[in-house]
Amino acid sequence: MDNTAPIDVLVIGGGVNGAGIARDAAGRGLSVMLCEKGDLAQGTSSRSGKLVHGGLRYLEYYEFRLVREALIEREVLLRSAPHIIWPMRFVLPHSPQDRPAWLIRAGLFLYDHLGGRKTLPATRVLKLRETQEGEALLPQFTKGFEYSDCWVDESRLVVLNALDASRYGADIRTRTTFHSASRVDDLWYATLVDQHGQQTTIKARALVNAAGPWVNTVLNTVTSASTNRSVRLVKGSHIVVRKFWQGDQAYLLQNADKRVIFVNPYESDYALIGTTDIPQQDSPESAKADETEIRYLVDTVNRYFTQKLTPDDVIHSFAGVRPLYDDDADNPSAVTRDYVFDVDEAPGVAPLLSVFGGKITTFRKLSEHLVNKLAPYFPSMGPSWTESALLPGGDIAGADFQACLLANYQAYPWLDSRTVEHLTQCYGTLMHSVIANAQSKEELGQQFAATFYEREAHYLIEHEWAQTAEDVVTRRTKHGLHMSPDEKARFVDWWRQGCGKTADVHQPETTSHGVLHES
Repeated sequence: MDNTAPIDVLVIGGGVNGAGIARDAAGRGLSVMLCEKGDLAQGTSSRSGKLVHGGLRYLEYYEFRLVREALIEREVLLRSAPHIIWPMRFVLPHSPQDRPAWLIRAGLFLYDHLGGRKTLPATRVLKLRETQEGEALLPQFTKGFEYSDCWVDESRLVVLNALDASRYGADIRTRTTFHSASRVDDLWYATLVDQHGQQTTIKARALVNAAGPWVNTVLNTVTSASTNRSVRLVKGSHIVVRKFWQGDQAYLLQNADKRVIFVNPYESDYALIGTTDIPQQDSPESAKADETEIRYLVDTVNRYFTQKLTPDDVIHSFAGVRPLYDDDADNPSAVTRDYVFDVDEAPGVAPLLSVFGGKITTFRKLSEHLVNKLAPYFPSMGPSWTESALLPGGDIAGADFQACLLANYQAYPWLDSRTVEHLTQCYGTLMHSVIANAQSKEELGQQFAATFYEREAHYLIEHEWAQTAEDVVTRRTKHGLHMSPDEKARFVDWWRQGCGKTADVHQPETTSHGVLHES
């Protein structure tokens, strides 16, 4: 892209909203650049509960429009990327001292019908003492409800949106900080700084601030920008333990403080447990799961399950800061998950659109709404298009993931089933681009772990903006969770010895439990 010529839209922020906006705008024919100060999805978008869901508990706060939009989007996203988004059944054990059964039943009836559910199974009542779903639960829990939602690899969701944006001509610049911007009539002059300290001035006809927790920070660097809106930073912490029940179902647990905790199958052998809702007073970068939060999550699980956990069972923990639109709610759990746009515009001047709030499930609709607001400035841009579009790798016939998996077993008989499953689930039909012309395991290069070969790492470097070892094993994939210390060290050695990259590399950090995490 010619930096001397104005572009149409500069998007600040490489989380799910920024990537979704860049994709939508580029697909409508606008020239787009996206800048992200770290890696794609490095902030909030890789530290979530990894769910595409309507938000069952939001019904208690009368967020009917938001729940309806999220339920509709749930099936839109499921169709668009059946390799990284898949259905999951959630078991809600009934705890009479928390919410009465009639209230839960009414909420689930609304949940089933509010969004026009088409493909996911309906709610059913469970006699927990007579079903597999109840075997791991304490005997006093005799009744439960089972309902549908979806699981998502949210880091890959961000990358796939960036890939599609790039396919439509967007310039994706990771590790490029938005420094400042000033408006001169119908153009923004924005200064960007790359990881080497090199400054570049970009001229843009519109500026989109999708910086998430840093949205107000960005506004403070934009000359003459002002807003009376703000985000409320709420920390959500999660823990990862070994899976301790049989079956593919997840659990939704009520707590005495009216919060709910998800206990989800994760990466085959693990369980992901969260989240907390704690006000974040310090910078978003400093967020981590503290001992009190870990104990809270462990105690909630122990209230329901026969197998008791201790903090020593925690293999990995992480925390994300959710940039919720500040609606002055007293309880962090009650703060709306809806989104609001702040539009700074006037006749004859370049517009600035800032995003406050939002959630993963509604990112596509948020992106569509925002780009629609650019229509007066770009009358020749195309119409909305993403609702029926597939994300890269999602062009699976009939959205039938199992059929795709079976076809890949047959196409690569020389590759073990676990590796085929990993590559199919991570890349969908793009798996064939990862393997390229390899016809044996040896041609995939060095094997770093059970399902992790050199060929995949090179693919991520060349096609998905991976610039550090951490980008590869924590966000583009979850290999780091399964690798031994020796395997991690071998991969880092390979990376440091060149791996075909000229970008800076660093030693992936470790938590106290020795698992790679975002730096």
